[in-house]
Amino acid sequence: MLADPDSKTIRAYHVLNTEATGQFKGMARPGYFLLDTHGVIQEKFFEAKYRERLSGNNLIAKLFPELGDEVASTTEAPHFRLTLEQSDRTAFPGGLVTLTAEVHLPPDVHVYAPGTRDYKPIKLTMYPVPETDLRPAIFPPSKTLYLPAIKERVPVFTGTFRVRQDVKVSSAADFSNGLGADGKTLAVAGEIEYQACDSKICFLPESVPVQWHLQVLPLDRQRAPEDIRHK
Repeated sequence: MLADPDSKTIRAYHVLNTEATGQFKGMARPGYFLLDTHGVIQEKFFEAKYRERLSGNNLIAKLFPELGDEVASTTEAPHFRLTLEQSDRTAFPGGLVTLTAEVHLPPDVHVYAPGTRDYKPIKLTMYPVPETDLRPAIFPPSKTLYLPAIKERVPVFTGTFRVRQDVKVSSAADFSNGLGADGKTLAVAGEIEYQACDSKICFLPESVPVQWHLQVLPLDRQRAPEDIRHK
């Protein structure tokens, strides 16, 4: 956290939050720069609304999925193993958290990908949670499978793949002010619907419930020392 009372460094990086007013005037728009080993900026991560922000773990999860997620639970579903992960176990109002469902299919088994026609594609349906904003699920690129019996090509997933779901915690004043000292635990739940097939048969459609838990903590509203506040 940079003490920059005159916003000189903030302006040099072109991240001044021009929407901020009152005690927040002169502050930076929250975000991240990804630098390479030569100090050259390779990527920038900023949300459209300054009250929404990624956590460090969330960013790592996006850049390096195998490193950034914490395992929440693992279960055996019909025809595959399912591991539920999340970028953060705790969050703050306005924070963004990535929930992940990692599907481990056995050899010679596939599920149909979104966009297929005439087949039931895998789908992640989330149940509404008033204190959150659920964004559309993100699927990885699919593979094309050729079905010689009907001379048709279809998009599928095989092996291990991840379905990601971004969740924004509400930044509404009534929710934030009602968290109390210990915060609040949210259960974010849904289900995965799919139809698994092998080289000989397509099994009946299935669904498996999924659930993640997120502890939302209150914002730290303590002011910075007066001598380093924005002038």
